[in-house]
Amino acid sequence: MSDNSPLTDLENLENLHGYLGTTPPPGKLPPRGERFWVDRPAQLSHAVNLLKQSGVVAVDAEFTQVRSRSQGDVVSNIPRLALLQLAIEKHCFVVDALRLADLSPLMDVLGNPEIAVLLHGAGADMRVMAERELRVAHYYDLEATCRSIFGQHESSLAAMLQRAFGYHLDKSLQRTDWTRRPLPPAMVAYAARDAEVTLALYHWLDLHYHAILQLHEMNGEVDLVAHWIEPFLRGNATLSPEMAIAEAKAQGQIVNRAQVIADCRAALVMVKHPMRRNRLLRLIADLSLTQLTGDLLPLLQAPTSDERAASARALGRLSAQSAIEPISALLTDPVLDVRKAAQTALRNLLTKEPRQTRPAPARAADGTRSWVVENTQSSNDDDNGWKSRLRSIIDA
Repeated sequence: MSDNSPLTDLENLENLHGYLGTTPPPGKLPPRGERFWVDRPAQLSHAVNLLKQSGVVAVDAEFTQVRSRSQGDVVSNIPRLALLQLAIEKHCFVVDALRLADLSPLMDVLGNPEIAVLLHGAGADMRVMAERELRVAHYYDLEATCRSIFGQHESSLAAMLQRAFGYHLDKSLQRTDWTRRPLPPAMVAYAARDAEVTLALYHWLDLHYHAILQLHEMNGEVDLVAHWIEPFLRGNATLSPEMAIAEAKAQGQIVNRAQVIADCRAALVMVKHPMRRNRLLRLIADLSLTQLTGDLLPLLQAPTSDERAASARALGRLSAQSAIEPISALLTDPVLDVRKAAQTALRNLLTKEPRQTRPAPARAADGTRSWVVENTQSSNDDDNGWKSRLRSIIDA
């Protein structure tokens, strides 16, 4: 076999960086609109009145970590909102969150389900806004959207602006002190620009990747899934999957394993958000639900890269031999994350040792829980075995 074979690509996957697919032609950033510094209640009211007239509002936050000492001399860093930038067509408002003690008027915008809030990396900004009682009702996370298309290493705002507009985003002031007052004009402009370009990026994504963008819409709608599954989809489960099922059985929510399989199969139909689907696929693999192999195979061709990668990982962990050939096709996927996931899955599938089923927990009369941990150490066989098997599959 020559050095240019697909197998060689697999073995040297770490040298294949970045997105290898096509990209739509770069667009043109719109002209800069008016920028307004907002540090008085009357100015905030005027800003809200204008913002409410738009169906989409791009939001970006600047905050600083404040060191706080609690009882017991425990020191923690608490994020403190310093600025909140809100951009619509032709206008951008930079709100001084330090001077304005009452930001509640902004809830007419952020809490309005008819207005889509645009965030790039929603997690941190939403957490720091929540500290000021600002909660977003309807939003898109553009960073997660870009990750679904181009992969996690290509999804930063700077990388996406270069791709979408050929625009170099200066991040030199990213870690500056946003609590200083007065803020120099350069820092105000820097803050406003991030919200403005987030709005422009949304329109570019909506034009070229509308279907994937819509998968990332969060509007408060609840997925109709089994009660025991939901904590795993939110990512805040406090129990292991096995323990959650044991608890659900004790409460009469689950009768047998067949119901567990049916609940997960129904969730695969209902859940659309990529992150929640990824967590569902991980749950299915954790529970060794091999009966769902046929349901997972089509997901290897899903439109989002994170779902293709997650389904490959899940099928690899489920030892689904029928998935070897379709997963091998992902070795040439345009997204690096998917290629890496395919490599890991194939290594799992082409080893001789079957995947060990996770032991079910036991609960004693006093309420304590225990597991029987078996020796799952596999022999360290010469990996030429899986290489030769993969070579025969690819060359077939």
